[in-house]
Amino acid sequence: MIRKKSETFEWVKSIMVAIVLVFIIRTFFFSPIVVDGHSMDPTLQDKERMVVTKIGEPKRFDIVVFHAPDGRDYIKRVIGLPGDSIEYKNDVLYINGKAYNEPYLEKYKKRLNDGTLTYSFTLNETAVGSGTVPKDSLFVLGDNRRQSKDSRDIGAIPMEKVIGTTNFVYYPIKEINIVND
Repeated sequence: MIRKKSETFEWVKSIMVAIVLVFIIRTFFFSPIVVDGHSMDPTLQDKERMVVTKIGEPKRFDIVVFHAPDGRDYIKRVIGLPGDSIEYKNDVLYINGKAYNEPYLEKYKKRLNDGTLTYSFTLNETAVGSGTVPKDSLFVLGDNRRQSKDSRDIGAIPMEKVIGTTNFVYYPIKEINIVND
């Protein structure tokens, strides 16, 4: 009888340790997310499942997940960092006056029949409403620029709203990959 109680206690203890470990890992390190919508096409597809990494600061062109003002979690690409001046002119990205290539958009641009993917704008003409990305904030855009609700509409994203970065698609199985720039 004592041996059975001891064995039961060991099982309960093992299960509790596993639950605590899962909680800690999901809270502080990694968590799953489902792509909802087409704002990141063709880079990410609707209903793909990804792993969000909660370690480290987002860098330019990383894909981030954040809590949006409407209460949902959005997946977008970091374009501007704090203090950056962002402008699009003739479908070309300019950061602090320097032109940047966006290789992750090339496949999509080739499919367009009518030319421009990203219409011209400056930060002043967006919901950011100032000439530079505010301190402790990010300027984000969806890769599907024509159909993305992003910083142009909702403003700069405060860093405390950022859940983490993501680049690993784990489902559907035939789509498993690491998303590169």
